[in-house]
Amino acid sequence: MAGTHSQSQEEDYLVDRLQKRESPLRTRFTYIAKIFYNLACKNEMGEANPTACKSMELGSGRCMSIQAMQALFELKENNQLCDATIILDDGSEIPVHRAILCASSSYFRALFTTTLHNKEKNQVHLPGVSSDMLQTLLVYVYLRKLDLNEENVYSILMAADYLSILGALDLCSTYLESILRPNNCIGILAFARSHFCRKLADNCWKYIMRNFAHVADQSSEILLLSLQELQEIINADDLNVKSEETVWEIILRWIEYSTDSRKQHIVELMKCIRLGLLDTQFFLERVKDHPYVAGCEASRPMIIETLKFLYDLEMITHSRLLSTTGSQFLLIWSARDGEVVTPEIARPRVPHEILFAIGGWSGGSPTNFIETYDTRADRWVKVEEVDPTGPRAYHGTAVVGYNIYVIGGFDGMDYFNSCRCFDAVQKAWKEIAPMHARRCYVSTAVLDDQIYAMGGYDGHHRQNTAEKYDFKTNQWSLIAPMNMQRSDASACTLHGKIYITGGFNGQECMHSAEVYDPELNQWSLIAPMRSRRSGVSCISYHNQLYVIGGFNGISRMCSGEKYNPQTNTWAAIPDMYNPRSNFAIEVIDDMIFAIGGFNGVTTIYHVECYDEKTNEWYEATDMNIYRSALSACVIDGLPNVQDYIHKHRDRLMEEKRQKMIALENQRTMAGIANNANNNQQENIVAAVNANMQQLNILQQLNANLNPALPAAGPPEQAPPAPVPNPLPMDVDDNEEDGIQ
Repeated sequence: MAGTHSQSQEEDYLVDRLQKRESPLRTRFTYIAKIFYNLACKNEMGEANPTACKSMELGSGRCMSIQAMQALFELKENNQLCDATIILDDGSEIPVHRAILCASSSYFRALFTTTLHNKEKNQVHLPGVSSDMLQTLLVYVYLRKLDLNEENVYSILMAADYLSILGALDLCSTYLESILRPNNCIGILAFARSHFCRKLADNCWKYIMRNFAHVADQSSEILLLSLQELQEIINADDLNVKSEETVWEIILRWIEYSTDSRKQHIVELMKCIRLGLLDTQFFLERVKDHPYVAGCEASRPMIIETLKFLYDLEMITHSRLLSTTGSQFLLIWSARDGEVVTPEIARPRVPHEILFAIGGWSGGSPTNFIETYDTRADRWVKVEEVDPTGPRAYHGTAVVGYNIYVIGGFDGMDYFNSCRCFDAVQKAWKEIAPMHARRCYVSTAVLDDQIYAMGGYDGHHRQNTAEKYDFKTNQWSLIAPMNMQRSDASACTLHGKIYITGGFNGQECMHSAEVYDPELNQWSLIAPMRSRRSGVSCISYHNQLYVIGGFNGISRMCSGEKYNPQTNTWAAIPDMYNPRSNFAIEVIDDMIFAIGGFNGVTTIYHVECYDEKTNEWYEATDMNIYRSALSACVIDGLPNVQDYIHKHRDRLMEEKRQKMIALENQRTMAGIANNANNNQQENIVAAVNANMQQLNILQQLNANLNPALPAAGPPEQAPPAPVPNPLPMDVDDNEEDGIQ
């Protein structure tokens, strides 16, 4: 009773304070205040609720707000305590509470509180808004509910923008961001810009940049763009295209949509293509000789510039057979005097994905070296912000957002249960909660922003335990153990489940594999692999599980296989160029990259990539240092991506020239030494045949150049360049069968 009496006194005090104001508006809202208070101070059964009263007094009580707004909405629907009427173009009249509208809309606040009127304005005409639209927005104003779909979101956003109902405007923008697709993003971008929705426009632009290949293929809206709008998109450095052929194809599509009026713009559009990055044969056959280009005299200077560059590029990257005398032959480089500058037509765009290669074993000891791979420039870039706590190898990495988590590992003395986190935006390291067990040779995977760590070696035993990390709580928790002990295995995520393959159980290299279902917290064995593999790497790629390389107990392997979860079967894939174990693996640019590792003799820095479309492996640029036992991960959409890419993009060709000169000279001298022994004639013939195709391309390029240019002939004979000292080869003394 005492609580009820105190409650009644507070209510009377509140009402008394409000009634001291003589304004009719204040008088009406005296009753509204009483409704607020009563709703807040009673539970669903109508009984007094002192806790709720206290919440209201403290300015909190979310439940009170929902109930109160529902009550006010009912008052509006019943035309009770309303103090204004909105009149629409169709003559309909809608009663409202002015204070509620003023709280949600600066438009209504200005309308109802302006001092330009001699008396309170309680009837207003609202042009350009339908009755249904206003009712929809009033539901939001009173109840904070907005029923959006692809048909009504545009009109609601325009009305919310007109009436300055910013909350509804934000909801509409967020909804439009959620439905961005390749076939509608161009239209949403145009709509956002026309209504000055800056955040929505920025996100649309980023979506187009990131997904341009799909946009170019699926969007019909892109064909409706003006010349300037199309140029803005395809000229952007952030345009995410694996090949400039994609840009050429969309230019043709755009022109062919209205050929007569658009073909005149071919030169302006070609300036947006990095022509020097096109495949030479593609440029000669599909661009240079295309009717739109061949029939346009203004395109000739651009064609000649590109031909000159491609000619120089071919001369830089491929050797020419100069002479064969007696028992030896010479292969030397042809290049212009001085440094080769990369022209604008060949400067790569900015990648959207950055691959990080972290730590590992190099030079007989662990390292904390970090480098990133710029896929567009095909260069590795050293990262200065290494872990200050020291090096580690045989660890795992995982990415959540823009954070890289480094899990477990070994530093030559200690087996770690500690974990580190690198913020790639802030470039700062921090310690996170340790695992329950020490795990060297750990397998890691990420599923639904949870990091899983499985198996490994603690210095005494191979583990079958597994645990997961929640970054929100900074806590590790144990999950069901695996069916088998595994260290030096590899894990990845596919279709909402975690797969782990191969490994070493202390007695033998394993060919078994198993899958974890997080909903059941259960591991299940799947069909065994075709080969035993320890120090293996696996990755999910095109809806299948790819398992590559490793150690079978006898030798390091270059073979690979893929697992189809639908049929529970394994199938072989082409071999890598280099056998390797304890290497890093990642998917970037829709290709599998195999990075570094141990080949059975030495630690290597070689990188190669596999493309399922061609079912082939390709060599990529080598890392800066030899290392095995490293781990790699990919971050997409870094806001500070410029910090992790190759800075001197104008020197790319000169760097390539210098590297190829050194490499070819080494090969040349080795070839000379081999030919001096025996079968020199066969080697010469093989070399001639290997260069024939390239010579044909060079001659074709030279023939296409300005007739004033000299014809492609063998350059003057020059002495071979000095052979550089070979780089040190680090033997991995701490390889997997050494420290376990």
